[in-house]
Amino acid sequence: MARVQEIRYGIEITKPFSNEMYIHNDKVSIEMKSNIKDAIEEAFRRAAGLVAADGGMDKGEEDLQEISKAICGYGFGNGYELADIVTETLYDLDNIANWSIHQEYGWLYKNGLVPVVEQGMIGFTSFDIYFSTDGYNN
Repeated sequence: MARVQEIRYGIEITKPFSNEMYIHNDKVSIEMKSNIKDAIEEAFRRAAGLVAADGGMDKGEEDLQEISKAICGYGFGNGYELADIVTETLYDLDNIANWSIHQEYGWLYKNGLVPVVEQGMIGFTSFDIYFSTDGYNN
């Protein structure tokens, strides 16, 4: 029986990953990281009371904590300054592996914390359920 060739975004999915797959995922990772950084900054501004928004400061801090947990893998308890949470989260975001950001972005999107991206990563377990109606997985 012949193997069915899977193609996404014009790229053949291979195992092991091809250079073309790595390049694609690196480009998607840049967009995801940029969106997450924007979400971190926006949540921080709300949590610090720098902007008025639905849910107020408490919702801003809750969102910052949720983003931080997704990226760092742990939460920050009482006693942490908002700026410290932001600093640690941004550091971990800069160093996150593509497979991890792929997974966490899907979770963050599902929970309304980040916007949809134009294209998803390829070669990993699919998270189509999160993006089935908005064009994430074209």
